[in-house]
Amino acid sequence: MPFTFTPSEIPDVILIEPKSFEDPRGFFVEYYKKSDFVENGIKDEFIQDNHSRSTRGVLRGLHYQLPPHAQAKLVRCIRGEILDIAVDIRKDSPTFGKWIAAKLTENNKKMLYIPAGFAHGFYSISDVVEITYKVTAEYAPQSDRSIRWDDPQININWTELIDLSEVILSDKDLNASLLKDADLFV
Repeated sequence: MPFTFTPSEIPDVILIEPKSFEDPRGFFVEYYKKSDFVENGIKDEFIQDNHSRSTRGVLRGLHYQLPPHAQAKLVRCIRGEILDIAVDIRKDSPTFGKWIAAKLTENNKKMLYIPAGFAHGFYSISDVVEITYKVTAEYAPQSDRSIRWDDPQININWTELIDLSEVILSDKDLNASLLKDADLFV
């Protein structure tokens, strides 16, 4: 199997490590193979691919879409390094409000599967970062929502993870809702 699937502390969020076949010419990697993903419990149908570029210090998130446009995501970093964050925002979940972080880099080639019902964000560690991610629903502005990256209820320990003096945020993320005021999944 060309993948290793490792459930995180929040079992629905899965770190995926593809096998890289390398030689002096370069490398070859399969990043998605439906049969392997289904065999490991990821049965989502991905219908849109996105590509994002950021500079050092950019923090994007925590973003999500409400049903019926909720998105599961398969995130990978193709240039540079990111700290990727997933937050469980399913009200009835035993891990509601909990978060996980994973370092995704162009060198480690790891991916993070984030199911629908989670808010997602990332912080750009390197000078230039490019990520690609597959999603299970098209972008729907009427369903688009954000939760503040520094929400005290979620309590992501950013100071242990990044240099907060470098954080660059969009107006959307500066004005995002707190978890207690957000439209959430039931």
